[in-house]
Amino acid sequence: MKICIIEDSRLARRELKHLLANFPELELIGEAENAEEGIQLTEALRPDLIFLDIHLPQKNGFELLESLAYTPQVIFTTAYDQYALQAFERNALDYLMKPIEETRLRQAVEKALKRHQPPKPAAAPALLSEEDRVFVKDGERCWFVALRQVRLIESNGNYAFLYFEQERPCILKSLNYLETRLDPKVFFRANRQQIINVNYIAQIDPWFSGSIKIRLQGGEEVEVSRRQSQVFKELMSL
Repeated sequence: MKICIIEDSRLARRELKHLLANFPELELIGEAENAEEGIQLTEALRPDLIFLDIHLPQKNGFELLESLAYTPQVIFTTAYDQYALQAFERNALDYLMKPIEETRLRQAVEKALKRHQPPKPAAAPALLSEEDRVFVKDGERCWFVALRQVRLIESNGNYAFLYFEQERPCILKSLNYLETRLDPKVFFRANRQQIINVNYIAQIDPWFSGSIKIRLQGGEEVEVSRRQSQVFKELMSL
């Protein structure tokens, strides 16, 4: 498994590398000491796993993840425990407190290795068009909804909320999985947490640092990450 370390403290990087040397299954392919370097490193090398500090120069670890188009598995490393909930809301694999204990590191690495096992070969699921209907069940309520009615899909860990009409059921599917099933000409991945139906765009506004904000016809406002803003502009241009 290929890994990268994104950590601004040289001492912390050295200590982590020392501990990781006990895991021959891991191959360290890169290090970064600030957010911008971390983004470039991750996009260029595409590691399977990153060890990511939360407090970084330029951006914090959460902002770094929002800027990535490619998202590996993430183990957060930090000296602060108040970010644990926020980390797991970002689908973090684990959350290690500094100084990192070897036992906790082993637990996190074993979890990463287990998830990294290649799945058995299977036929790729067919791409769904906006005219396809899907069965949705949330609790005691059920819907048979055409995908063209879905204006927004929002991640909630390994679940996702589907926004259509006045409904917002929760389904047991990850955003990454749904992205592989949906027509990319209609459903655009705006950021790590949201996919929008471009047919429901009501307004587009410039936002921070070259990014954009999109208002949907249902009233939802979606901040498009800077990287995805550029992708969106290219897709929607003549």
